[in-house]
Amino acid sequence: MYRVTDSRSTPTRATLHTNFGDIRLTLWPELAPQTVANFVGLAQGTKEYTRPNAKGSVSGPFYDGCIFHRVIDGFMIQGGDPTGTGRGGPGYQFPDEIHEKNSYDRPYLIGMANAGPNTNGSQFFITLGPQPHLNDLHTI
Repeated sequence: MYRVTDSRSTPTRATLHTNFGDIRLTLWPELAPQTVANFVGLAQGTKEYTRPNAKGSVSGPFYDGCIFHRVIDGFMIQGGDPTGTGRGGPGYQFPDEIHEKNSYDRPYLIGMANAGPNTNGSQFFITLGPQPHLNDLHTI
C-alpha cells in the first residue's frame, strides 16, 4: 500500500498506493525527524518492529496490505494499523514532535494517531479539513 519514492531529499516524498488511487505525501524531516524516519523505515521495511504486519510477518515493509480502518467524513482518514482495528502497531512507541510552525489549519495534512502524549507508533491520519483542535496533540 505504501512506497517511499525519495527518502534522501528534504522534503521527503512518499506515495500511498490504494485501491482508490495514489496519495502523494510530503514529509518534513527538519520539523519531525524521528517521525519521518519511523514512517519511512516502516514503509521500506528497514525499521525493526515486533508485532506482525498485515501479511503476518515481523520483517519487511510494515504498511503493505494495511487499510484505512477509520474514515470520518469531513474529519480524517486513518491507517497504518496492520490489524485494521485501530489497536495494532509496531510494538513500540516514540515521543511526539510538536513544532510551533505546524498547525492543522487546512485539509490533507498527515499526522500521527496516538493514544495520548508520546504514544506514536505506526498509525497515522490525513485530515479532510481544518482541525485546529488537534494542534499540539498530534505530530504533523
